[in-house]
Amino acid sequence: MLAGEPYRSDDPELQAELIHAAKLADRFNTLPVDDPARHEVLTELLGDLGEDTWIRPPLYVDFGYHVSVGPRTFVNCGAVMLDVAPIRIGADVQIGPNVQLLTPTHPIEPGPRRDKWESAEPITIGDNVWLGGGVIVCPGVTIGENTVVGAGAVVTRDLPAGVVAVGNPARVIREIDAD
Repeated sequence: MLAGEPYRSDDPELQAELIHAAKLADRFNTLPVDDPARHEVLTELLGDLGEDTWIRPPLYVDFGYHVSVGPRTFVNCGAVMLDVAPIRIGADVQIGPNVQLLTPTHPIEPGPRRDKWESAEPITIGDNVWLGGGVIVCPGVTIGENTVVGAGAVVTRDLPAGVVAVGNPARVIREIDAD
């Protein structure tokens, strides 16, 4: 699965891991905002959680431990991080509400899809990226550092560093001056 090879999600070992992550996410999503246990639950759920990172509930993951979030990153409410493959989020990233980071993919051919085969490709978000509200990042995408993705964009392919991208599919509309 992590190598990008086809797998079936109904594998009992995978199902046990999904249930474990769902329980941790449910706990995170229902703890009071000022409860220090929220940070402990996130640390247990996610693969890596950078210092001074803030994630607002609700948060939805598949496994959780394939997600790494860099320091000083902010993730707004309603994030969906389907981490069948690794999701790497850099430092100082701003993620708007209802953003979806989707690593799973399914066969185009009807037979394997009907037989419940799927695979996944990793997602990488560079440092100091801003994903506006409702952005969807598709499997296998890398977004370069300092890039801004406008609200509602669907990112189907890699975006370079230092650009603004909008639309469906997301397209670069301008470069950002380096500071």
